[in-house]
Amino acid sequence: MTSERFTELVEQAVAALPQFFRAKLENVAIIVEDLPPPDLADEHPGQLLLGLYQGVPRSQRSVWNAYPYPDVISIYQRNIEAICQGEQQIMEQVRQTVMHEIGHYFGFDEAGVRRIGL
Repeated sequence: MTSERFTELVEQAVAALPQFFRAKLENVAIIVEDLPPPDLADEHPGQLLLGLYQGVPRSQRSVWNAYPYPDVISIYQRNIEAICQGEQQIMEQVRQTVMHEIGHYFGFDEAGVRRIGL
């Protein structure tokens, strides 16, 4: 799949979020990368990273603890393609991955995002 088409799928996944969540996404960049950096892959041995949230979750922010830098959600195209067969599966996995990482942005830990089905 071309990177342009994959990026389009990520944009569609964000646009499909409920308005309540989309309206609360502030100062966050959602980017597509081919693969995670090697050092990140080394930190997660045996795991195929599909996405990654980096930043300070909204639940940990306050007026006294301002975070001036944008949060970043990375979606890893080649890893998603590696576990999917065909565009339909890629579309669904992109949607799930975007929702999962946005769950982290809102402050859910790994168990929390799985518990609520993200």
